[in-house]
Amino acid sequence: MSIEPLSVLLSERLKGKVAIVTGAGNGIGQGVALMFARHGAKVVGCDIDPKAAQGTLDIARAEGLAFDSVHPCDLTTQEGAQTLIGYAVETHGGFDILVNAAAMGVFAFIDAMTYDDWRRTMAGELDIVFLACKAAWPHLVARGGGSIINFASANAHQALNGSGALAHCAGKGGVLAMTRQLAMEGGPHKVRANTISPGLIVTAATAPVVANPAFEAEVMKKLMLKRLGQPEDVAWLATFLASDESRWITGADHAIDGGATAW
Repeated sequence: MSIEPLSVLLSERLKGKVAIVTGAGNGIGQGVALMFARHGAKVVGCDIDPKAAQGTLDIARAEGLAFDSVHPCDLTTQEGAQTLIGYAVETHGGFDILVNAAAMGVFAFIDAMTYDDWRRTMAGELDIVFLACKAAWPHLVARGGGSIINFASANAHQALNGSGALAHCAGKGGVLAMTRQLAMEGGPHKVRANTISPGLIVTAATAPVVANPAFEAEVMKKLMLKRLGQPEDVAWLATFLASDESRWITGADHAIDGGATAW
């Protein structure tokens, strides 16, 4: 089930801010990156997939948005994270917002999951956030503050019947806990850190599981609002957390899951 996109009106909610958005080539990352730019931010996106990243850049440029992209960019390495942060600093003199939307995980039950699968998922869901935050931290402190938005998941709070998400649950649970600690460490520097915990969002990555009627039915059982999420739903929440409207919000997790975790 899908819905028509909301009408996005250009505004100045994020005017004067520079935002880094990882995983901007598709899905949630793309939705957030374009939303930020449409609300006045200068955006630096990145993706490990150069074709996907270029596609987002083309959309932004066609709309006349302030948008740059670093691609391909492997954020599971220190070098990749430093390259991305360095580009934003060199191009814009610094940045105010870091959104860690990029992620890669192997979905399997424990009897089918190898240790290599586990390590790949930890690198692609937990290390990837740490490395970007580590590289960004001194620049946010020097700038006098900023907003870090990390992505946990509904799976960090509860299991979903039929979903082989063992490593994913662990990785996103780690992001949730790490972000609370970042909020504490960032408080004296006015660096805010929050998480967004989405339910099932319809993206290219989730398309194969959404196409399974039995799995979709299991997901729908949990939802109070009987539709699957869209990247734009998440992007509106991220815009609030990136803006000064949320200036007294830190260390908080924000569910956006159609009510799935409220049962």
